[in-house]
Amino acid sequence: MTIEWLPDRGIRRTVRVLAVAGLTLIATGAFLDTMWLLGIGVWAVITAIGIELVYRP
Repeated sequence: MTIEWLPDRGIRRTVRVLAVAGLTLIATGAFLDTMWLLGIGVWAVITAIGIELVYRP
């Protein structure tokens, strides 16, 4: 069994939180028909993907 390095856990948690928050904002924005919520949600998901791609060891 491998032991994860603590910063790896922090980055994974950050990526997951950003992705879940982004998807929640996208769904809420689509439901309420508000473009600014959609925009914030999309940028949160883009940020999560960017962090995942750049940080991947």
